[in-house]
Amino acid sequence: MDNIISLLNYTFIQRALICGIAISICAALIGVILVLKNYSMIGHGLGEVGFASLTLAVALSLPPLTVSLPIVMISAIIIMIISQKKGENGDIAIALVSTGALATGIIITSISTGFNIDVANYMFGSILSMTRNDVIISIILSLMVLIVYIAFYNRLFMITYDEKFAKTRGINVNFYQFLIAFLTALIVVLGMRMMGTLLISSLIVFPAVIAKGLTHSFKQLIIISGIISVTCFILGLLVSFFLNLPTGASIAVIYILLLVITKIVNRLVA
Repeated sequence: MDNIISLLNYTFIQRALICGIAISICAALIGVILVLKNYSMIGHGLGEVGFASLTLAVALSLPPLTVSLPIVMISAIIIMIISQKKGENGDIAIALVSTGALATGIIITSISTGFNIDVANYMFGSILSMTRNDVIISIILSLMVLIVYIAFYNRLFMITYDEKFAKTRGINVNFYQFLIAFLTALIVVLGMRMMGTLLISSLIVFPAVIAKGLTHSFKQLIIISGIISVTCFILGLLVSFFLNLPTGASIAVIYILLLVITKIVNRLVA
């Protein structure tokens, strides 16, 4: 316990905790909607888009977040447009965009400097190396996600469970679907430094999936998902620090272990 408390004296741990907790809460909120709407894989798809945008930023010597944010957002909008066309579904849209982005990222990497430390950090996560500017940007964008989510909570709830009913109430369902895509893109960009582009979907999906096995209430699902997300992040951060393991992978493994434990307990008490 003394070792854990002493960690708080390190500036890089303080930055990691502030960013990680903020991003974890936002990811849990968005993840609940995506899981309930069977749109869970959008995080993975946008993560691959993030990889492509990062390779482009490194090749052009531009700030990664400045390049990634608009590209990932545009890709999220494209996914929604494709998925809303007759005969197409979300999985197809995600596959088309993510595959194209991954191929583009690989090509950019091969013709530029190759895989360097900057690309590797974003691929696998490097939250302990976050700068003061990263913290400021993370807090601002996280607050933006929270404010939008709270402001439109009732309507997001309605379209999550019953889009047809929402339309009868005069709600512009298409607008809120794009809003969800926009918020997801923000979370993906924020979480890339924390989890890496390869594991960002676990940050979005796992908390909601685990919480779904514990409650059926939308409000409780959000609360439990947020608690799980923050708890697993803190545990993963501690494990990665003390065992010298990648933070993103450590968090993902803890999610998996918690999911397995939850499934076993549910079967025993059923």
